[in-house]
Amino acid sequence: MAAASAALRLATPSAVASTSGSTVNRSPAVPHQLGRTSSLQARQQQQIAAPQRSTSVKVAAVAQMEDFTVNSVPTQPIEGQKTGTSGLRKKTKVFMGDNYLANWIQSLFNALGEEAQGKTIGLGGDGRYFNKEAVQIILRLAAGNGVSKVVVGKDAIMATPAMSALIRRRGLYGGLIMSASHNPGGPEEDWGIKFNYSSGEPAPEKITDKIYGFTQSISELKMADIPEVDLSKVGTTQFGSFEVEVVDYTAEYFATLKEVFDFPALKAFMTRADFSFVFDALHAVTGAYAGPLFVDELGAKADSIHNGTPLPDFGGGHPDPNLTYAHDLVELMWSDKAPVFGAASDGDGDRNMVLGSHFFVTPSDSVAIIAASAQAAIPYFKGGLKGVARSMPTSGALDRVAQKMGLPFYETPTGWKFFGNLMDADQCSICGEESFGTGADHVREKDGLWAVLAWLSILAYKNKDVPEGGKFVSVKDIVMDHWKQFGRNVYSRYDYEGVESEAANKMIAHLESVIASSKKGDKFGEYTLETADNFAYTDPIDGSVAKNQGIRFVFQDGSRIIFRLSGTGSAGATIRLYIEAYTADEAAFEKDAQEVLKSIIGTALEVSKLQEFTGRDKPTVIT
Repeated sequence: MAAASAALRLATPSAVASTSGSTVNRSPAVPHQLGRTSSLQARQQQQIAAPQRSTSVKVAAVAQMEDFTVNSVPTQPIEGQKTGTSGLRKKTKVFMGDNYLANWIQSLFNALGEEAQGKTIGLGGDGRYFNKEAVQIILRLAAGNGVSKVVVGKDAIMATPAMSALIRRRGLYGGLIMSASHNPGGPEEDWGIKFNYSSGEPAPEKITDKIYGFTQSISELKMADIPEVDLSKVGTTQFGSFEVEVVDYTAEYFATLKEVFDFPALKAFMTRADFSFVFDALHAVTGAYAGPLFVDELGAKADSIHNGTPLPDFGGGHPDPNLTYAHDLVELMWSDKAPVFGAASDGDGDRNMVLGSHFFVTPSDSVAIIAASAQAAIPYFKGGLKGVARSMPTSGALDRVAQKMGLPFYETPTGWKFFGNLMDADQCSICGEESFGTGADHVREKDGLWAVLAWLSILAYKNKDVPEGGKFVSVKDIVMDHWKQFGRNVYSRYDYEGVESEAANKMIAHLESVIASSKKGDKFGEYTLETADNFAYTDPIDGSVAKNQGIRFVFQDGSRIIFRLSGTGSAGATIRLYIEAYTADEAAFEKDAQEVLKSIIGTALEVSKLQEFTGRDKPTVIT
């Protein structure tokens, strides 16, 4: 029993046997988070060790696995571990609680079963607080559950699209991404984790449903007795039959991007005297990629990277690239010193915001313009597009491009897995969501840096015949030309964050009752109803059905009002209100969206009784 008890003290490194030629990495018992340590981290280490010491006498079995032991550590179900499309997200302290993270990871391996044994998986995250400590827990569970190898990003870093690229290029079984996306980070903020499957896509519901089932019945953790791995050095650590490889987190990702874009042409463009550029990483994960990509590879000036050091708490900011939270970049782009092009990305690197001097490109317009320009401007698409897709709340701008270009078009629920199915079936090349997510079939995630490179490629193409000092084609020029060809889908999104969940659900129930009593031809303010429903989607690839994906009011002039509850937060609910109106009148192209949409916004608030249900007289964020 004494030996078993000692084996359960996971914070205590044990002897390591390495294979010939491998690099054995060792690190202190209590790891540091990006060079910092804290009493909270120390308590977290105690929380992992304490329950195991107190229950060591109850160990059911100790299985020998070559040079390390696997301990059966008793545990019990924990409420609230329902896994969504984007994994599991809670407050950081919740994950740091007794066995909370370990229970979910073990449930994942239980769900995967024998299929994952002997396989290689990826592991990394967005640099937020608790990631490095979480890696050590995950490695012990991976080894204990028969995984043969884990490929970890150096310093536990791996942007979400970079993980997708890593899985695809190396043929990994899957990968774990430690991120709460664009939510704030730190000991008092959010943490999250999700599993991506073998095509690099977020795990399908057949897996996430199984994970949740196991979290409700879990009774043991299969924890390997191995020491901590030094994440600061690239190299391989061998523990008998289990291997950990720490890798350069840029390598596979940049190799993938170089297959899509013409890097020499981009470098020639970005070093033009009449071009200026700023990228704001918001102290999130793309800060680890921005310097190597834009400066080292493409020749941008070093000072063009703002907030480029990933921090555990994202510098106290909200790493969401929109007009509210990326305020420093927005102020710069509307100043007298505005560069030609500005961009930002989010916490885990899958979202983007694109700006020109004194001009904002909506995500809905962005994906439409990229799709319209891709064949001419981006080498990867020179043979044409297989099809395009957008999420239901995203504006109809992409629809008009597809119609005019004769491309297959798909309208899906929110969630990248729906795009992934289309891409795996070779039905979709470019896709996007209005929530600042844009991507292509080079990976199976939305990709913030890909979107920035796409826009740089379009700018380079539009200016290829413009000599330095000539009439430079700007971001605004490109958008205005697009609207002249396709018309403008005037669009805005209102986010009401942190709404009391019961109030939000009552509002949705009210809207359901409005739908039930509405019919074609009914008047809503000055608008005539075409259809009203709660969007449902039948996947054309696997036949699966997704229901209750958003309340829609579609009017006969093409205007739309949409309501959704977002599942990306860790507390409360976020109500998202989407408003859209189409115009081909060039006189309206220069008008502010809020001015054009004033009437339909009023109708949306009246129909939903949002203020009455929530007490909110204005949104948290307007996009």
